Amino acid sequence: MATSQQDTETAGGRPDQQLEEDKRRIENIKHLFHKFLLTDRHESKLRAADVLEISAHSLQSHESCAEKDLVQTFLQNLLTINYRARYIKIKETNEHHHRQQRENDSKKHESNFFKVLSSSNKKVNKPDRVHPMDVQMAVFHCADSFLKQLMVTKLSQCQFALPLLVPHPFTQQIEFPLWTFRQINKSWKMRNTNNEIISKEEPVYKVKTPMVSFFRFGSVSSSKSQLMNNLINEKHNTFFHRNCPGSSRTRLLMDGVVEIAWFCPSGEMKDNFTYSIAFCNLHGDAGVHEKQRQILSKMSSVNVVLLSQLDKNDKNMIKLENLYSDSKPLICFFSEDESNLIEIDTGKYTIGLKYRNQSDVSEELRRAINDCLSSSPSASMFRLEDLSKHSDIRVDEEDDEDCRRGREAAQQMMSLLKNKDLREIKKLLLPCQGELWHQWCQKNKELHRPQCDDIQQETNKQREIIKICEQQHKSHISEFIRFFIKQMNSYAANKSFFLTWLRILLNEVTSADLSALQHKYDKKWSTVLKLKGNDKTNQLKEQRELEKISEELQAASFGLEHIIREIGQIYESCSSVKKNKTDLPFHFSSLPNLAAEMMICGFPLELMDGDAAHVPLIWITAVLDKLIEKLGDQRVFVLSVLGLQSSGKSTMLNAMFGLQFAVSAGRCTRGAFMQLIRVSEEMKQQLKFDYILVVDTEGLQALEFDGNSTRHHDNELATFVVGLGNLTLINIFGENPAEMQDILQIVVQAFLRMKKVNLKPSCMFVHQNISDVTAGEKNMQGKRRLQEKLDKMTKLAAKDEVCDAECFSDVINFDVCNDVKYFAHLWEGSPPMAPPNPNYCENIQELKKAIISQASKSDSLRLIHLRERIKDLWEGLLNERFVFSFRNSLEISAYRRLETEYSKWTWTLRSAMMKILTKLHNKIENEAVHEIGKTELQRELKEKSEEVKNSMSDFFEKDTDADILIQWKTSFEIKIKDVQENIVRETKRKLTEIIQQRDLKRKIDAQRTQHENNLLEKSKELALKHKDKANDEEILKREFDLFWEECLKKITRDSPLISDINLVKDVKILLSDIYESLNVDQWKNSDIFTLQHYSGYVQENKSRGLTGSVKKQISGSLSDQTERKIRALVNKIVQQTDIMIQSFNISKLGYNNSCIQLLIDYIKAKIQEDEEESKKYMFKKEFFIDLVFSIFKRAEKTFIDQNRMFREVNDPVLYLEKKRNEYYNIFQKYYHGATLAAIFGEIICHKLKRPIEQSVYKQTARDLADEIRSNCPSLNGNRSNLEKHILKKLAEEEKFYMFTDYIHNPRDHLESFIRDEVRQYIRDKFTISVQPNMNQNIEVLKKKILTAAYESTEDVQVKRGDVDLWLKFFTQKLSDVLIFSMKDFSGVKHDDVDDYKLLEDVINTDLPSIISDISREFNTNTFDVKLDLSNRPDEILIDHLCQCCWVQCPFCKAICTNTIENHDGDHSVPFHRVYGIKGCHYRGTRNLSVEICTTRVASNTASFNLDSTDRRVLYREYRKAGGVYSKWSITPDLSELPYWKWFVCRFQKDLEEYYEKTFQGYGKIPNEWREITKQEAVDSLDKYI
Repeated sequence: MATSQQDTETAGGRPDQQLEEDKRRIENIKHLFHKFLLTDRHESKLRAADVLEISAHSLQSHESCAEKDLVQTFLQNLLTINYRARYIKIKETNEHHHRQQRENDSKKHESNFFKVLSSSNKKVNKPDRVHPMDVQMAVFHCADSFLKQLMVTKLSQCQFALPLLVPHPFTQQIEFPLWTFRQINKSWKMRNTNNEIISKEEPVYKVKTPMVSFFRFGSVSSSKSQLMNNLINEKHNTFFHRNCPGSSRTRLLMDGVVEIAWFCPSGEMKDNFTYSIAFCNLHGDAGVHEKQRQILSKMSSVNVVLLSQLDKNDKNMIKLENLYSDSKPLICFFSEDESNLIEIDTGKYTIGLKYRNQSDVSEELRRAINDCLSSSPSASMFRLEDLSKHSDIRVDEEDDEDCRRGREAAQQMMSLLKNKDLREIKKLLLPCQGELWHQWCQKNKELHRPQCDDIQQETNKQREIIKICEQQHKSHISEFIRFFIKQMNSYAANKSFFLTWLRILLNEVTSADLSALQHKYDKKWSTVLKLKGNDKTNQLKEQRELEKISEELQAASFGLEHIIREIGQIYESCSSVKKNKTDLPFHFSSLPNLAAEMMICGFPLELMDGDAAHVPLIWITAVLDKLIEKLGDQRVFVLSVLGLQSSGKSTMLNAMFGLQFAVSAGRCTRGAFMQLIRVSEEMKQQLKFDYILVVDTEGLQALEFDGNSTRHHDNELATFVVGLGNLTLINIFGENPAEMQDILQIVVQAFLRMKKVNLKPSCMFVHQNISDVTAGEKNMQGKRRLQEKLDKMTKLAAKDEVCDAECFSDVINFDVCNDVKYFAHLWEGSPPMAPPNPNYCENIQELKKAIISQASKSDSLRLIHLRERIKDLWEGLLNERFVFSFRNSLEISAYRRLETEYSKWTWTLRSAMMKILTKLHNKIENEAVHEIGKTELQRELKEKSEEVKNSMSDFFEKDTDADILIQWKTSFEIKIKDVQENIVRETKRKLTEIIQQRDLKRKIDAQRTQHENNLLEKSKELALKHKDKANDEEILKREFDLFWEECLKKITRDSPLISDINLVKDVKILLSDIYESLNVDQWKNSDIFTLQHYSGYVQENKSRGLTGSVKKQISGSLSDQTERKIRALVNKIVQQTDIMIQSFNISKLGYNNSCIQLLIDYIKAKIQEDEEESKKYMFKKEFFIDLVFSIFKRAEKTFIDQNRMFREVNDPVLYLEKKRNEYYNIFQKYYHGATLAAIFGEIICHKLKRPIEQSVYKQTARDLADEIRSNCPSLNGNRSNLEKHILKKLAEEEKFYMFTDYIHNPRDHLESFIRDEVRQYIRDKFTISVQPNMNQNIEVLKKKILTAAYESTEDVQVKRGDVDLWLKFFTQKLSDVLIFSMKDFSGVKHDDVDDYKLLEDVINTDLPSIISDISREFNTNTFDVKLDLSNRPDEILIDHLCQCCWVQCPFCKAICTNTIENHDGDHSVPFHRVYGIKGCHYRGTRNLSVEICTTRVASNTASFNLDSTDRRVLYREYRKAGGVYSKWSITPDLSELPYWKWFVCRFQKDLEEYYEKTFQGYGKIPNEWREITKQEAVDSLDKYI
């Protein structure tokens, strides 16, 4: 221990003894740190961030714990402001417990009472008990600066004394931890000279008060700390003393520590003191701790000393005499004296302690102190900061380099506020968030809530918004803000210090003014309340003054949040005008980084501006993006809190999580703030999230708002935070029924809205300030009443929200038994000296456990999803009608991903079935299969079906949005099952057709085979005939050519040739039969697919009466609905005729004009059906004729291509002409005497060529389709992705006719787009992908053929078969992969072939040249030539990708982008189009419309006329129009795609000519549209899709 020079000399030989004692003390302290697991923490400090994270230990309630857990337990209790943190019991170790038990058992056998008594008096060796204050001080010594500050702040809230002077545990250097006091404010009430109670609140380091210091000299039987407690609060142990629970003799870290506590009066008569007083307590012997005693005695107003009777020679007598001779009052307590209070000299008192009643002693001491202070009005006043002036002590703020630099920077920044009126500071220094920002918010709300149909007004508002942004951008950035930005971008280590200092200094500057204004406001509010219902004139006057004070209060409120708000506004203005500010020291894109760093450091971020009641979406989005960049896309559990103003929400959060939300009067939370709380690594897996995001909100029914605005604001706020939170705490203070009803109605309405938009948050009710929380029966009654109120409020709110809900549990999963928590009073007594109620702290801990328990069962949000949720909620609220306007981006994003996966699953099934189809097709053609059953196909598909099933299960269970996706799981499982059944059914149909077609063309095939084999035999005969006559190759060739021509002539005579088709001619002939009087040859038909309207094709149905409105339609233009109906008819007929043309299978069965007859009959029947259904009009014959011509012109290429393929295979002359060289080669071999086996082998190879070619092309086409679907950006996603790429290509090509084709014939255009993409892909990837794939497939097939030849030879030799058996084996082994069978060799003589090995060798030799011929012919166009239409890669993809929704928006014709045909739910589209694009014009004018669906449905007044009626329907109520309108979801917003605005401007003249209307008058194109560039239009596609 530290001693003075005089002490050392008096002690004589004491130095050695002192060194030994110091060494022993240090060892004991090290051992103590070791027990607390703090050995390394003295250097590597405990961090506040580690202590505040959610850990398993933080969730447990500890009345006792092991020694090693004392530090954690103490801190966790302290963070919840539980003053029992000092009274934690230590669990006995097992060894000690067993030893104690054995001793007790042995005593039971003692028969002699006196022996038992004597044994009980024997000293038992127990381990030294840890002193509670050693736990506190050990943590204090091992904590970093921020944890120390947090500790001391929490100790202050617990009404504990705080460390003022702290000796270092090893060096004994004294430290003054001034930094730790910086966050503490003290408030008290005093009576002024008029006996009025006045309130005061000041930072504790600034408060000037008298200071009373307490010292002890020597050993004293009475407790000095206990005596002090009786002065401050006799019911609470402000200073820990020897009689406190857990106290022990072994105290290692408290000697020499000075603690300080303040008495703060309540303004009541019963107060011990009428003003605030600081009490300092020097622990240990004051005679030993000389330095501390000198500092305190010098700064105190009164010194109080406890001592026993001292001898004159006692070393402490000189020190006491110095105190006595000092002019300052001195009060001496004598432990061995029995006397009462005696004033022995002026300002010098003695009090005896022996045998004295403690209450009497305390009263005498209080009286003496009051006398001393009142008799010395000029006594020195103590101020905490002044203590730092002592040169011989260490001040933490000065020694910590980062802290000092942070303070200097903050002070430098604060110097910029000097001589400025606090109420004008924000206007001067923060211009962006003032009037301009509030104007922007107002205009933005007006824009989202249009009151008229005039698009020009909306355009003007948008222009005004841009102008405000430009004004914000032009506004000067104050030096104050520039300094802040520079500082935050500079030295990283002191950022937290800088921010904390700034907050401290801002609070210091504003607290006095805010306190005075709040007092003024409260006083005026009381006056207004008294006048209510009495004097209305004065009431209005007082109300106006109250509002003025409120404005002053708002202006004077100036904190760190306002600085960040300004930076946010600077960022938003720069983002809006897309350029940096000239006076900004860094690029504006770096600003969100500052806020993200602050959040990571534990500072809250303003989510909703409380002054403007607005969410700065651009800024919040950018900050969250930076947060994701820094932390990764972490999982968060969002905890929101709602409650009335001043109901203790922020206090509860601060106690629960150690946060620092504003809680003092006049500093209540405005708007909403969010703060991150980290989850420990051990808990992350258990909880399935990485952070808790706490959202604290301003109180509902805030005094700043009144009447309807209060209600509206509260509903907005409640809806926003309830939608944002995974769990919402609804905080209710007290038991006022009216207040409860108000908050319940707001909350229930918010949850009803969530139900309607398919969000599923949960909630807990926290009922604070309940007098008897232990009465179970009373609690159950309270819960029952709450349930009844909730049910009642649900019924009321359900009417407002047009929702079917009878009780609260219909709205949300709510268990009144578990989801309602009752809290005790916060204070144990009356403030300001009352400590927190330990029961309240226990309630906090229980609630925390309940929250985490519920969180562990809930789904978290990714930060990126949180960003989208904030955007969706706020944009929904901006549009006023939240349920109608809410657009759940997370759901949309998840659903689009599901659509993409669905496309993959269906492709997997389709691709697998294509392989099965090919295999079975081959077997059918080879006559190995004669019937196909559904069960067989299902069995073949089972493996892939299981694969898809498992993939679906994994996706729905493991996807990051599994909680969102689960709602669609069942419906998609059903859809996949339906798809599978459809695929099986369709494949069975195709295979049945193939069987039928095989049987139908059996005669043609047999005839062709017969021709081939006859030619072979005759060429053999010719070769043998000329074998001995000549050896001249030219003669041979001439002979063969003559022979060949003769043969072909004979075949031509026997078999008529297949001619080319003239489709148009055939159509005209058939139409002439229908309309005999019509000269079809002279008919000038129109392309019906490019027409804009059909009024010229419609005539009045004279057999039925028509209304005037319908006649008007017929005589003029048709209504939109009628036009849509006719166009839908045309599209339906086109789609069905396409299917019919495919079913004719012309490439296999050939062309017959009966196909045309069937198509014409179908078209006519459909037109007649429509006429019967409409009953109002008839189609002119021109409609039928033009439609027929348009359809056949469209299909002509398909007919011609398929007929060409049929001819190539089935026209004997064409077919055989291609094989001329093959036959000549065989002829030569016969001539040169080749063996029969060699020739037969070559014949086999030649017959394999076409099957190989077909198989390879089919397989390559399938592989290519799969590759393109995976790798081609436009074709590898969902329907929305495909739409986006189509629009990009249209913009790139910039051709008007292509746009009109897309708008009016979307399906045709999509199919053309897919074909173009496939052709382009084949061209681009031919050498690097397509050709290698083809070669690979050829090689695979080649190996199979060679293997089949080898195995057939082996099998025949084993079975001793003939060549027919060899051929049978060979064809059977290839029947799965080739259309190749025994029938191909009917008529070919091969009986004499007996050398199977030679046959195999010939195939091995000749097959590569066949393969080479096939490969050589392969190029980018051969798919179209070699394959049927249905087998081509583009058609495979069209078949897959066009199985989607094709319904068009009834207003703008945008196509529903759902990937699934006949999908559940509403039709929707990411963006709608300008009406004028489809030719829509304003009623009674020829002005094309510039309206867009999403802005029209946001309007309160805009309406449209229902077709064929005079009934008008509001756009916002478009669903009420019924029919197609009721099946669309059109979300009102302002995010109409710039793409279509650019299109209208770019092709204005083309559109006007096309529709013979103009963009004039009402339809004038806004100038802002013309500023959109093509690049911006294309870029916007990625943003919106």
